[in-house]
Amino acid sequence: MSPPRPARRAEPLQRLLFGGVYGTVLASALAAALENDSGPPNPGYDAAWILVAAVAAAASHGYAHALAHRVAYDPAVTSTLRSVLAEWPLMVAVLPTVLMLLTAQARWWSESSALAAALVINTVALFCWGLWATRVAGRGWAAACRSGCVDMLFGLFIIGANTLSK
Repeated sequence: MSPPRPARRAEPLQRLLFGGVYGTVLASALAAALENDSGPPNPGYDAAWILVAAVAAAASHGYAHALAHRVAYDPAVTSTLRSVLAEWPLMVAVLPTVLMLLTAQARWWSESSALAAALVINTVALFCWGLWATRVAGRGWAAACRSGCVDMLFGLFIIGANTLSK
C-alpha cells in the first residue's frame, strides 16, 4: 500500500492572502525606494521596474515552493509551472502601485504624488487584508480590526522609513 499523497498546494484562500499581503508590502517598499531615487522622474520606467521585481518575486517563490514540495509522481516542469502560476495574487497586489505610476507617466500628476498615493492605498489595502483574513477565520469585528491595524503597521513602517530617509 502506498503512503497518502502529501498536500502539494496551500489552500487557495491562503495563497490569496499570502500573495496579497506580500505583494502589497513589496510594492510599498519598492515605491518608497523609488521615491528616494536621485535621478530624473521616470514613472513609466519605475512602473516597469516594479512589475519586473514582482515577476521575479512570484517566480522565485513559486519555484522555491515547487522545489520544497517536489514528489516523485509529479513531473518537475509541471509542478514548477503550476506553483509559479499560483503566485498570481502577488502580481495583482502590485497593480495599484503600477497604475499610480502610469497615471504619473500620463502626466495626470507628479511621480512623487503618485508614489505617495500608492503608499496610502497600499497601507489601506494592508488593513483590509488583515481585516478580511480575520473575518474569514470566523473571528469577530474587534479582532478583525486589531488584525487589520497590525497589518497596516507594515505600511506605516514603510512610510515612516521613507520619510526618515529623505
